[in-house]
Formats: sequence, C-alpha cells, structure tokens
Amino acid sequence: MTLTANWSYPTAIRFGAGRISEIADACRAAGITKPLLITDRGLADMEITTRTLDLLADAGLGRAIFADVDPNPNEKNAAAGVKAFNDGRHDGVVAFGGGSGLDLGKLVAFLAGQTRPLWDFEDIGDWWTRADADAIAPIVAVPTTAGTGSEVGRASVITNSETQE
Repeated sequence: MTLTANWSYPTAIRFGAGRISEIADACRAAGITKPLLITDRGLADMEITTRTLDLLADAGLGRAIFADVDPNPNEKNAAAGVKAFNDGRHDGVVAFGGGSGLDLGKLVAFLAGQTRPLWDFEDIGDWWTRADADAIAPIVAVPTTAGTGSEVGRASVITNSETQE
C-alpha cells in the first residue's frame, strides 16, 4: 500500500515554555500592527491574558481585548466581534484560548472584510468560493488548552442561535 496525502495547513507553529514572550514578533511576522486579542470571558482577567496584553502594549501594538465569547460561539458573538474589530480599526487578530476563543477569533478576522453575511459561507458545496480571500485579516492563534487543534485549522465552529445547529 502506498500512502499519499496533501497537507493544506502551512501554519508556522512556535511552541515551548515562555514562547508567549514572542507574541509581538509573531504579530509583526503576520503583518499585524494593531491587533485585537479575542478570548473567552473566563480567560479575560487571567494573568496569562493580562501578561499577553502587556507584551503587546509594551511592543507598541496597543492593548485591545474582546471577550464576549460564549462557550459555543454564535453569530451574535461574531457580529459583536466584527464591530469591535472595525470600530477599533484593527488590522489583525490574536485568537487566544481554547476552541471557542480561537474559532471566534478566526471568524472575526475572516468576516471583518467580507461583504456577505456569515451563513453565506457555511460549509456547503463550493460556498467557500464566495469569500474574498484578500479581505481576510491576519491571525496569530495562541492555544491555552490542548486538544481542539483550532489553532492550525482554517474553519470555525459557530452555533446558529436560532436553530441551535
């Protein structure tokens, strides 16, 4: 048997104790000069998060956080995140946390520059071709838990609050 495969996640990964100190370098490498850190409510006031915000501020990248992220993020969280991103004139996202924070962070970076509504990009057929790839803001993902893999995936899991799907 011959094993062949394609790998379509060319994600640069930094790992190891203390690597959060490189967050500003990671942002700059992604072309981000004014990030919005997106995380869940539970992490918002924790030392790891405030330290990361300090590192960003100390590097001249600002100090902005959005933490209105439900445990299973939905389109309401997405709309509020996009509004915070656009109102703050951010140019990238630091998605921070477990799967919920990472998924919403990726979605905000994706949606902020799109002209179509969220559900027009649902994983149906070739709907992904509707996206304006040039309008997707850069993302630096910082997982604080092990297991979801959201930091290396391109998709987001979002709950439709009306249908609960």
